[in-house]
Amino acid sequence: MRLEVYSDADAVAQKAAAFVAAEARAAVSAHGSFVMAVSGGHTPWLMLRALADEDVPWDEVRVVQVDERVAPAGDPDRNLTHLLESLLEHAPLHAEQIHAMPVESSNLEAACAEYALTLRAIAGSPPVLDLVHLGLGPDGHTASLVPGDAVLEIKDADVALTGLYQGRRRMTLTYPILNRARQVLWLVTGSEKAAMLPRLRVGDAQIPAGRVRADRALVLADRTAAGRLDSDLKAEVA
Repeated sequence: MRLEVYSDADAVAQKAAAFVAAEARAAVSAHGSFVMAVSGGHTPWLMLRALADEDVPWDEVRVVQVDERVAPAGDPDRNLTHLLESLLEHAPLHAEQIHAMPVESSNLEAACAEYALTLRAIAGSPPVLDLVHLGLGPDGHTASLVPGDAVLEIKDADVALTGLYQGRRRMTLTYPILNRARQVLWLVTGSEKAAMLPRLRVGDAQIPAGRVRADRALVLADRTAAGRLDSDLKAEVA
């Protein structure tokens, strides 16, 4: 795992956008397409807006969701609401290039299987995502893989439904597909993440985030999130 620390969330977002653009160009050159999975959060939306100013082969890009709350279309709780605002209003991307999790379905279990088929159609069988963006929760969760949920133990499905978490059920990518990704990009900003970042750094399997493979991971953090890293590490990455 590589870790880089920047001054604030804006600087993290700018660096992330440049990194994603470079990964997109490399993927398209290597195999003709770039499939990126995106999580929610303020800094990711900044990253996606900044991505519009980068050199990206947009025609070959496909965007999928890491996770989504079960909520109506347009609900401000929906990651998709902000994803569409961040990308479609700023980048030359068409709506059909964004593949939304079908959380409005009346049969959510079947909808998980449906989304898994979508992933296979655009990223192979089994699907291998070129890049997965992840965030880190104050409780150590990532995607909607939250402490104590049965979804943490799923090994035979790429998409699953969680129990209630902060008042909503969620659809989420699971460890099998996350750990097949060619690249994992963590964006970790804010002082509320400071206790968990050192645990992510050492791969602490007691937190859900620590169970994501680290050998293909880049962590971009701001100084407040990195506040509890040991002094030698901070000196190394600052």
